[in-house]
Amino acid sequence: MFRKSLVAVVAATTLALTACGGGSDSGGGSDAGGASDGTITMGFAQVGAESGWRTANTKSVQEAAEAAGVDLKFSDAQQKQENQIKAIRSYIQQQVDVIAFSPVVESGWDTVLKEAKDAEIPVILTDRAVDSADTSLYKTFLGSDFIEEGKKAGDWLVEDSASTEGPVNIVELQGTTGAAPAIDRKEGFETAIAADPDLKIVQSQTGDFTRSGGKQVMEAFLKNTPDIDVVYAHNDDMGLGAIEAIEAAGKVPGKDIKIITVDAVKDGMTALADGKINFIVECNPLLGEQLMDLAAKVVAGEEVPARVVTEETTFTPEQAKEVLASREY
Repeated sequence: MFRKSLVAVVAATTLALTACGGGSDSGGGSDAGGASDGTITMGFAQVGAESGWRTANTKSVQEAAEAAGVDLKFSDAQQKQENQIKAIRSYIQQQVDVIAFSPVVESGWDTVLKEAKDAEIPVILTDRAVDSADTSLYKTFLGSDFIEEGKKAGDWLVEDSASTEGPVNIVELQGTTGAAPAIDRKEGFETAIAADPDLKIVQSQTGDFTRSGGKQVMEAFLKNTPDIDVVYAHNDDMGLGAIEAIEAAGKVPGKDIKIITVDAVKDGMTALADGKINFIVECNPLLGEQLMDLAAKVVAGEEVPARVVTEETTFTPEQAKEVLASREY
């Protein structure tokens, strides 16, 4: 999907990067960036390891950094904003060449991003955006259109329910409260289903993007909402947790209760191929090569687009069966 080679970019911009391995760093090291051999040092503050998608995203970034000869200083925020802010400040202190991070939540970043700007360290947002009014605090945002993902999920349900008479009761498993994908996937879905007044979200609660959270919330939904027709989960992992709860309740996922999810990681695609999930909207985690490409450009002082949207598709059970064997994540 991403064919552009960072090696070509580096050659074109005469950065002449040299391989030095994709090391791991908790954010507390003291090595400064801007090595004399031209190597780019990147500080990357990851959300955590809350899902199969996030694990694949981390692997993509680490492997792409190693292939490009970027000195990667990696931190895992364990889904806590304060941990990310601490890591970013550490990267500023280390004088890295570029900072990239996937924000845990949308708000509360202006102060630390201003610190990076004052230190003349460019920042790239990956996967998730921030709600700062000052767009000069970061160079670009690389990631999916989450509103469009929610809309795709809702559009499918509108079409699938066209021949259904009477109300369709939907329960929603939201992502982490305040996170861009949770906010936007909800907005896009609600906008799409507004076309059919019979489609109603009767329960909505965060499962924190985790499989255990999805299972726990779905168990509660099944107890207090007797008539559930559809589950809309903001990611595959919560959908997979919902499947466990539905089966434990003696119901058949995909038949008694239809399930729509977002991500298309391998476990989700397997459940889709097995008919336990009915529809998946893809959110591609393999952003590593594009990120290294953008990093080389911003460090070289080149102009980059303010927004880089990844190309993604959707899957039915039949389509999942066709591509499952070749899935990279």
